[in-house]
Amino acid sequence: MSEVEETIRRLSSKKNVEGVVVVNQLGLMIRSTLDATLAKQYASLMTELVRMAKDSVTQLDAQNELTFLRIRTKKHEIMICPERDYLMIVIQIPESS
Repeated sequence: MSEVEETIRRLSSKKNVEGVVVVNQLGLMIRSTLDATLAKQYASLMTELVRMAKDSVTQLDAQNELTFLRIRTKKHEIMICPERDYLMIVIQIPESS
């Protein structure tokens, strides 16, 4: 089992995780634990968001780079880890505060 597959399996087994989506740098889905329609939507929207966030970080400091992006809403927490060749997107239900 590849390192990415093992990571997906491990993340998916966590109790609050709803899904994991892995996309390439073009935003094309490589692997997902969500249904295809929802996974494509996350892939498309989060790829664009990461692109904008990377640009913003670079404009603020050209020597800096985006390493992790976390978005929390009322219903979900979306964590995105941008790697060189892919983005790993994890969607989970946030724990009550």
